[in-house]
Amino acid sequence: MSYDLILESGTIVLPWGERETDIAVKNGKIAAIGSNLGKAEERFNAKGLHILPGLIDPHVHFRDGGQGGVEGVEDMRSGSLGAVLGGVTACFDMPNTNPAGVDVESLQAKHDYIPGHSWCDIGFFAGATADNLDDTGALEALPGVCAMKVFAGSTTGSLLVADDASIERLMRSGRRRVAFHSEDEERLQARKAEFGKDGPYSGHYVWRDVECAFKGTRRITAIAERTGRPAHILHVSTAEEFEFLREHKDLVGCEVLVNHLLQCAPDVYERLGGYGVMNPPLREKRHMDAAWAALADGTVDNIGSDHAPHPRENKEKPWPEVAAGLTGVQTMLPLMLTKVNEGRLSLLRLAQLMSEGPARIYGAVGKGRIVTGNDADFSVVDLQARRTIENKWIASQCGWTPFDGTGCIGWPMATIIRGQVVMYEGQVTGEPVGRPVHFRS
Repeated sequence: MSYDLILESGTIVLPWGERETDIAVKNGKIAAIGSNLGKAEERFNAKGLHILPGLIDPHVHFRDGGQGGVEGVEDMRSGSLGAVLGGVTACFDMPNTNPAGVDVESLQAKHDYIPGHSWCDIGFFAGATADNLDDTGALEALPGVCAMKVFAGSTTGSLLVADDASIERLMRSGRRRVAFHSEDEERLQARKAEFGKDGPYSGHYVWRDVECAFKGTRRITAIAERTGRPAHILHVSTAEEFEFLREHKDLVGCEVLVNHLLQCAPDVYERLGGYGVMNPPLREKRHMDAAWAALADGTVDNIGSDHAPHPRENKEKPWPEVAAGLTGVQTMLPLMLTKVNEGRLSLLRLAQLMSEGPARIYGAVGKGRIVTGNDADFSVVDLQARRTIENKWIASQCGWTPFDGTGCIGWPMATIIRGQVVMYEGQVTGEPVGRPVHFRS
């Protein structure tokens, strides 16, 4: 047998454990795993490196609805470039773009725009609005759509479906899993009136408090159980939510963000000011500890970045005018590899949370695991490499990261997508090869 590519002598992270062996690729698929596999047009020496299943960031805001994104902030090309430089092979993009991804026309345009513009594979969410609640079944079945996304609490962008009746109406109009930003809008607005202008940045987590998030998650879980339709709570940020969701795993999934695992109040606001403001907010250490416990006991299904770039001038405004959102797609893997080296989680668990988990939750076909027949997507890492994250490394047009100056142990050395080496030792090669991700309907 002759193959297109063989990755030789790497330590492969398989679903059942690590194994030092070879992987053969044919026509963009994993064709064989083992030793002495035969001839290949190209060979990749992975000796001393670990080969993870291609990492998926299931929560990004590339700002691009198929018309070039927001100049100086982000578009599909710059966002996906950051992804592959950070070892990420696929991203699932949120619908609050320009134009918003909320109907057949806008979603089809985004699908068609991906080839030639994205360095990594792309799936995308369809956004729920007051006008498309009965169209869920049709929108979620469109090519490239990973799920419906509901903003049940107001955040960046204009999409909002806040009341129980509307959410239940949407949940009864389709069958695939629905993803939620679950902060409670009524409580958000009621508490907003209590806060004046020009307060400290730490006022952000006081305003968008624990009960705001917990109430939203309880409401959505009740609707999911009433309708029998599965839900996924995005960026869970409170100890109370993690404890509650442990008892509701039959229908409701759980995502945690890298930032909620690594940054906490009040220190983050004192150090970073507006560059620590995001939704849901970064909270006190007890919530960060609860997130790590939820990773350990299986409550959390996946890790995401919620990569949401803004220009510096908008991040440096006083609170509460400061824009909420942080960059993250490029830095999530080295930051989590550092936690592997510190013993906080195993490499196998990292692969479950950052590859298999997103693929399973959203039904991505051929993604998430190194098994024959799957796409030949690999994140090749050096667990011993020591690097420092710096703003100048960031590919996002906004040009900043809240982790500037952070030292890491473990670094992505190559990003391989469908058997094509897209990034090697910090350099991208060729032209963008990204395609729309295919999802089970």
